[in-house]
Amino acid sequence: MTVTVLDDYQGCCAFLDAAHELDGSDVRLDIEHRHLDDQALPARLADSDAIILIRERTSLTRELLEQLPNLKLVVQTGRLSSAIDVEACQELDIAVRDGGGSPIAPAELTWLLIMAGCRRLGGYLARQAEGDWQRTNQLLEAESLGHAVHGRTLGIWGLGKIGNLVAGYAQAFGMNVVAHGRESSAGRAFEMGIEFEPDRHAFLARCDVISLHLKLNGDTRGMITPADLAAMRADALLVNTSRAELIRAGALLDALDAGRPGAAALDVFENEPAGANAYQAHPRVLATPHIGFVEKDTYELYFSTAFRQVREFFAG
Repeated sequence: MTVTVLDDYQGCCAFLDAAHELDGSDVRLDIEHRHLDDQALPARLADSDAIILIRERTSLTRELLEQLPNLKLVVQTGRLSSAIDVEACQELDIAVRDGGGSPIAPAELTWLLIMAGCRRLGGYLARQAEGDWQRTNQLLEAESLGHAVHGRTLGIWGLGKIGNLVAGYAQAFGMNVVAHGRESSAGRAFEMGIEFEPDRHAFLARCDVISLHLKLNGDTRGMITPADLAAMRADALLVNTSRAELIRAGALLDALDAGRPGAAALDVFENEPAGANAYQAHPRVLATPHIGFVEKDTYELYFSTAFRQVREFFAG
């Protein structure tokens, strides 16, 4: 039987230690490294008995699923997401499985972006590659200097597993930490001895850095509005390693052009990968290509779970 792994951009799936989960099984891995559009996907997946999705890189819609009569199993690495039409899978007798994850890699990338964004590292590296020594981009010189994080205030919007780790990193570097979010975040803030600011605009206005750690769902999609972004300071940094769709479509680019917030460090974008282009070209943005979970330990965790589920499913 054929198991197709979609969107293995790094070309690493078949070489992971996790691949040994399939040793001795009647499974042929068919790995696609490119991101395919809706027109190319049905033909590419026509012979697949199972599909493994790497996070939400490809969506399995009802329209697509109805064109895959051989499909018996879909496995989502990490937590189950809206990338899969679960109702359609149930109606078409397609089993759906998902796996766990780890907050460590995305928390570490968040901290990297906080440090790099505050020090304007992206601009310095870009200009150094062009032969300009200790020069950054076309922002005002006072802004392009960057600053240390010690003594400044980090605002964490959504104090879950990832936010908890980031808070600990910030405290180790001498930052003040303020949390905002729902009642669950307030409870965790109390347990951790972290200040909780319930007023959204007061929270946004007081922080040097805002880091988003919210789950994307019907309530949070587009919840961060132009008015929220305008409440941030002109020297503030917005960091987003969660989901781009938390912010109203187009609002962040407009806000950056208007000068509030002063800069952004982003790992997530609408309509990836093409949707990242507008941000990558912006002088106030440090952009990484959605690599919060892209590292060996996380991939081993994701795929050992996914391959085990495939093996067990087809073993009956």
